[in-house]
Amino acid sequence: MKLSPLAFTFTVLLTYSLAQSANATIYWFTDENGVAHFSNVPTDKRYVPFTSTNDAVAKKTIPGTRDRRPDTPAKVQYGAIIEEIARIYALESALIHAVVSAESAYNATAVSKKGAAGLMQLMPDTARRYGATDRFDPVQNLHAGTRYLSDLLRMFNGNVSLALAAYNAGENNVVKYGNQIPPFQETRMYVPKVLDLYRKYQVSMKLPPVRRGI
Repeated sequence: MKLSPLAFTFTVLLTYSLAQSANATIYWFTDENGVAHFSNVPTDKRYVPFTSTNDAVAKKTIPGTRDRRPDTPAKVQYGAIIEEIARIYALESALIHAVVSAESAYNATAVSKKGAAGLMQLMPDTARRYGATDRFDPVQNLHAGTRYLSDLLRMFNGNVSLALAAYNAGENNVVKYGNQIPPFQETRMYVPKVLDLYRKYQVSMKLPPVRRGI
């Protein structure tokens, strides 16, 4: 079934809620035309688990993508969700893709040494602040991480570099150092890396060039 943006968002949220309440696994895939398909019976080999509350997410692969670009399976799995969440929070999907790529390489079960988890590597406090009860669930993680990024962009007047620095090092550190990128090696490497990915995704997705201050 082909879904409009609004219908897709509703279907995603409804599917997630029903799966949780029924303790069932919902499967989905996006076909070559960008159409999202949902089912509780995976009759097509392209179906993958929609939720990540068990080990299936860590083990799943998508047939036919082993020899393609590394980000191709991720775009199939999460591209449609990222696009909708980007609309909800009025951000460019390219920026969200860039952060996800840099943070977890699209691994929904990734955990850092510092305890950040999921696609956008949420710390426990950040997850609680934005209502994500399961950091390993892609939908919850993307919603919370994108909302946090949106708030940081507003906090730093649309300056992408400062917002990214705050995402990595915390907003208090950016403020502490006079609204400049903090002098932390990790952060100094993180910001240009994400900006480079951001521009590359804009080109590959044929989006307008960056308009925010960087």
